[in-house]
Amino acid sequence: MTTKLPVSPVPLSASRALALYTQNLHAPPRQPATKDAIYNVVEQLGCVQIDTLHVVARSHYLVLWSRLGQYNPADFDALLFDPQDRRLFEYWKKAASIIPLKDYRYSLPKMRHYRENPGNWWRSHLLQDEAGQRLLAHVRERIAREGGLRTSDFEYDGPKRGSWWDWKPAKNALEYYYNVGDLMIADRVKFQRVYDLRERVLPDWVELKEPSAAEADRFHIEQAVRALGICEPMQAAEYAYMGRSKVRPIIDALLADKVLIPLDGELASGDTTTLVIHRDRLPDLQRALDGEITPQHTTFLSFFDSLFWARGRDEGFWNYRNVLEAYKREPDRIWGYFCLSILHRDRLVGRFDPKVERKTGTLYLRALHLEPGVEPDDELVNDVAAAMRDFMAFHKAKNLVIEPKGHAEFRRRLLAHF
Repeated sequence: MTTKLPVSPVPLSASRALALYTQNLHAPPRQPATKDAIYNVVEQLGCVQIDTLHVVARSHYLVLWSRLGQYNPADFDALLFDPQDRRLFEYWKKAASIIPLKDYRYSLPKMRHYRENPGNWWRSHLLQDEAGQRLLAHVRERIAREGGLRTSDFEYDGPKRGSWWDWKPAKNALEYYYNVGDLMIADRVKFQRVYDLRERVLPDWVELKEPSAAEADRFHIEQAVRALGICEPMQAAEYAYMGRSKVRPIIDALLADKVLIPLDGELASGDTTTLVIHRDRLPDLQRALDGEITPQHTTFLSFFDSLFWARGRDEGFWNYRNVLEAYKREPDRIWGYFCLSILHRDRLVGRFDPKVERKTGTLYLRALHLEPGVEPDDELVNDVAAAMRDFMAFHKAKNLVIEPKGHAEFRRRLLAHF
């Protein structure tokens, strides 16, 4: 069947629908959140970013909840750490990420780069330093003999330099081996990494044929554009966590090969710009244009959600600015410490600043905001209330407290549901 060429310019509504569809955010979950369903989400996104902030569930768990609703985080962990279920692994992609093992070989060029170009710090403190070489040998020997170890398993009482990079020496050795691929993350205990030898962690079925660096880069950019659905050309760079100057010739080659298709598309500002779509996504765009993909999901999104990885896309498609204020002084915050965005159907309508008090089972919303021009009508309030009940159940919270900061009428109407 021949796919019809889309209209030009692509209406904003269709671009939004396709973007949410390819991020698995277009529809409420209709099937149980099995391990297969969890894995399929990670595969569809390409990877899930890990972050340490923990006022609610950590970001990688939230990303899955936003798409699947209620699920068991232990199932997600099993896909990473259970040798019988392992289909995911941790490595660098969108910063620290959880990645499908089927894509493991595309990380091999990066591991080779770290080994062949370790940088001045690794070179001077470990590789060309006699004490550093003894430390590397000691760390590897202990893991080979004892099995997976955490940083806390290595004692150190020496001096510290006083910065966030001030790891104990064994941590530096562990991270070097992790970067070059000799060690993998076999488990986490209280979120601390457990490092073990690659040959004891990596399943036998994983393909190890190393692509060239150029092949790996092209793979990551194609994967990014598929996951984005439709985007400005250089926005694939942020999704793939690559520099724009490096990505530009890759995009040009993919356009020349007709793997990427250029289209004019509307933006939320009313302007028109050049967008690209992967040729594999043309049938999906046609479905969005025909109204067969209509976003119906209401959920909450972490700041680190992959919907926001492409720079400027939040404003370009949704006239919304995704903001993290956790590292600002409290008086300088406008929205809150760690705001979650509220997705309602095809709009980003507001945000709230949550904190779970686990001892009392209470979810506090320290601020609740709506975007300018958004009214808390019955549909919006009912859908947000339903999503909030699911969010609370996921966190095992039985009580909801909404503090006065923000939109008073939205707060009043939402509280009436609890």
